[in-house]
Amino acid sequence: MARLLKRRTDDGSASAKPPKEKKQRFAQLRQVFTLAHRADRLIGWKMAGAILGIVLVGVLIGAAFGHPVYGGFLALPLGALAAMFLLSRVAEKAAYGAIEGRPGAGGAVLQGLRRGWAYEQEPVAVDGGRGANLEHASMVYRAVGRPGVVLIGEGPTGRTNKLLAAERKRVGRLVPNVPVTTYRLGTGEGENVVAAREVIGRMKKLKKQLTNHEVTAVNRRLHALARVAPPVPKGMDPQRMRSGGRPRM
Repeated sequence: MARLLKRRTDDGSASAKPPKEKKQRFAQLRQVFTLAHRADRLIGWKMAGAILGIVLVGVLIGAAFGHPVYGGFLALPLGALAAMFLLSRVAEKAAYGAIEGRPGAGGAVLQGLRRGWAYEQEPVAVDGGRGANLEHASMVYRAVGRPGVVLIGEGPTGRTNKLLAAERKRVGRLVPNVPVTTYRLGTGEGENVVAAREVIGRMKKLKKQLTNHEVTAVNRRLHALARVAPPVPKGMDPQRMRSGGRPRM
């Protein structure tokens, strides 16, 4: 629920004022619905069906106890929750589909990480990009969490595999005995080949082997690594897919 901001009126009394955040949340919700609607034209009807279906179940359960209206009223919030869950899943799938195969997809994927991970805003290794043209460049992004170090590569297969191998070796020299997992965004066969929408799920399943203190120490040490400056302005994403977040712990 959006918080109500308080202000002092001319007579000194405090009154509640609808916050700007509330309008922003409605705007964000509208953007999410628009994104989902582009991927599924029936999303509105499906959301309505989810609400009505759960309310109907609530009415039937309530009728069994002699209170159908009460049962439907209690089921309404559950129906709304189910509709929002459906909307978020469709929108998420559409968002991943939009970044699939585009420069900067690896960094955009890392924006979906929750607390407990630290990640780089820019690629830590780049090969083949000239100036602002990253269409055919290979890039590697890095995240550090309790499962260890995760490297995500994107770009042409051969060049990206070589870049991932080089970066893995580089990380291994600086933080030995720390597990390093590599993924390459794309399609096809291979244990480390994953689609953008699958990366976060794969990372969640990795075995946790470091403590929170060790994660912080490893991340700080890796920051001392001599980095290849990416051919993009520092702090900016190649395709503006991300909101410029900072490494989170």
